[in-house]
Amino acid sequence: MDFHPTEEQAAAAGLAARIFRDLATHERLAAAGTGSDAELWKALTAAGLTAAVEEIGLLGLVLLLEEQGRTTAQVPYAATCAYGILPVAAHGSAEQRARLLPALGSGEAVATGAFPARGRITASPDGRLTGTAPVVPWLRDATHVLVPDAGRALWLVRTDAPGVGTPEVETTAPWSAGRLTLAGAEGERLGDGTAYEEVLAASRTAFAGLQAGVCAGSLARAVEYTSTREQFGRPLSTNQGVMLRAADAYMDTEAIRVTAYEAAWRIDEGLPAREHALTAAWWASEAGKRVVHAGQHLHGGMGADLDHPVHRHFLWGRQLDAYLGCGSELLAELGALLSEHAAPEGDDA
Repeated sequence: MDFHPTEEQAAAAGLAARIFRDLATHERLAAAGTGSDAELWKALTAAGLTAAVEEIGLLGLVLLLEEQGRTTAQVPYAATCAYGILPVAAHGSAEQRARLLPALGSGEAVATGAFPARGRITASPDGRLTGTAPVVPWLRDATHVLVPDAGRALWLVRTDAPGVGTPEVETTAPWSAGRLTLAGAEGERLGDGTAYEEVLAASRTAFAGLQAGVCAGSLARAVEYTSTREQFGRPLSTNQGVMLRAADAYMDTEAIRVTAYEAAWRIDEGLPAREHALTAAWWASEAGKRVVHAGQHLHGGMGADLDHPVHRHFLWGRQLDAYLGCGSELLAELGALLSEHAAPEGDDA
């Protein structure tokens, strides 16, 4: 394994960090609410950071999503790359790649996905989709939705197509999320029978990278706060309980990061990675939840202020905890997958 970024990946991550830091300010995020920041999205796409994902791969995307997570920047970057650029590049036909990738890379098109498959959407023989997906991130901004049907075939659906309902249900998720309702909407088939599992593994890895950044940002805020906030004449950071809580949060953040890197590297190399993606997603769920709780707790009373920047990290972390499967679901899925590869009965190995 080699987690060292290439020159292109490092340059893209540095540029992304600069753009997110300059534009994803507390004031702009507060103004955006649960919506997206159109100016920031335009800056990212103009800099080529969306189109670049096709070249820098999933590991490069994980590095960029870490930078987004640090600032909780309100743009549909993870969704467009995980459910648009990477799936189309990997599973699309030559015609689909030529037609869709330029629009996705320029930001003219925005993709999202109705993942994971819950068996709520069915496809007719002529590719008409019917059913609902309860929570789809960035649905209000999307031009295309990647939809798995009950048989786990993948379909691209335009959000302006007949039979696609207006996004319903405002959620607490900070991603312009909504419920997708399909009533005989026309879908465009993408990939073959293996595409669903590959896209799910890649998206779980990508969102684990986003969670690593969210946790790193939460911890950085907690460190800054406890280092400057004094109690009884000394900084809070000198208290042993504070140091231990911060150290645990750091170790959890690193576990999310390294498992996401490993899964992304294996996927980029074409190696089996379903177990690794599930491991990364489990760490993102379980450890991510612990880290954002610690970040808020270490802010004391300030952590209870809904307008404080650390609350956004808490909200993102809790939403990512449940997205694409909570810890217990992921663990059950991982156990079932490992049992498929277990030694035959009677084999002492």
